[in-house]
Amino acid sequence: MKRNTLIVGLIFLIFFVISFLTNILGPLIPDIIDSFDLSIGLAGFLPFSFFVAYGVMSIPSGILIEKYSEKPVTVAGFGLAFFAALLFALLPTFEVALLSLFSIGIGMAMLQVVINPLLRQAGGEEHFAFNSVMAQLFFGSASFLSPLLYSYLVNNIHTENRQPLILLFNQLVPQDIKWVSLYWVFAVTALMMVIVVLLVRFPKVELKEEERIDIGAGFRSLLRNRYVWLFFVGIFAYVGTEQGIANWTSKFLQMYHGVDPATTGARILSYFWGLMTIGCLLALPILKLLDSRKVLVGAAVGTMIALACALFGTIDMALICFPLTGFFLSVMWSILVSLGLNSVPRHHGTFSGILCTGIAGGAVVPLIIGGLGELLGLQLSMLILFITLGYILSVGFWARPLVNNATVKNWRDVFRINIPESRT
Repeated sequence: MKRNTLIVGLIFLIFFVISFLTNILGPLIPDIIDSFDLSIGLAGFLPFSFFVAYGVMSIPSGILIEKYSEKPVTVAGFGLAFFAALLFALLPTFEVALLSLFSIGIGMAMLQVVINPLLRQAGGEEHFAFNSVMAQLFFGSASFLSPLLYSYLVNNIHTENRQPLILLFNQLVPQDIKWVSLYWVFAVTALMMVIVVLLVRFPKVELKEEERIDIGAGFRSLLRNRYVWLFFVGIFAYVGTEQGIANWTSKFLQMYHGVDPATTGARILSYFWGLMTIGCLLALPILKLLDSRKVLVGAAVGTMIALACALFGTIDMALICFPLTGFFLSVMWSILVSLGLNSVPRHHGTFSGILCTGIAGGAVVPLIIGGLGELLGLQLSMLILFITLGYILSVGFWARPLVNNATVKNWRDVFRINIPESRT
């Protein structure tokens, strides 16, 4: 099939924007707590509102795509994100924040279901693995840059800075909630993406049988398979761990080490996502050499050690080890999805939808951390992450895929990339 370079470039841009809108919440949580005078428990409802939308919308999005096609669903996803971000920018209250985050989460879930089949079709099946790696680079770069943008805005708005953008934000954003400027950026970004998508002609995507979502007999058959449930919990545990660390790191550093969330806290989260991107790339040759289950075990143990040092070590250890957890986490998503899909013989599209519903773990685990933080303190409440990491560790021992990941004996074959499809 002839490659559609324009559509491939657009998909990379969508990956970037999804990450930009999704992974900024962690740096914002300390400011939101201070601005709205929230308890840690109430603040846990912020990531809950966003990520529960994935649990609600992942499977319905696949049905919408089959009925209306990719372009209308993409426009609807960005359109919903635009209105939700604009609403909060105009009415910055805690209640509106919850509604806004849930609506943006719905939009991002819709986009997530669109982009992987579209990338396969537009980029060509033979280039899908390479394009998936490139997409992850765009995704990771946005996660790395968004905390830096947050830091720049909150440290320059309502100061002596006379740049035109800062002067505009001086008029739009109250002095005591300068972080709301990011939601103006989100709104403008989402609106621009609506315009871009409307102007681009989408190719007709023919879904493979394994990419279709079947809510009938195939769905019921999968629900009777214990491995489906086990891997659903694995995805739930992984995303819960990732977001539990990402959403509470900045507040932890502020509470226990007096770190400024707008400067050092934002930078540490930027490093967290940056090391996760680097880890994804370094894991590719490793997965060519070792069984993925062994890599998963090693990654889980490494994350546990880094997290323990971050929670109970000195400030210098925390500043190094929190980002280091991102490096070890980086390989887990791909391995869990690959092991899961390779553990069932058919209905992979429906199974993918079920696994994506497990992204709701990013809603539940940070909420539990916040709730326990009210009773035990944030340091002890974050120990729940060792339970989710323990489950991920166990997958490396009990998983019995029908097909193992291919490994090589000749080192020259190590860099022939072959990875599973991306999360977002």
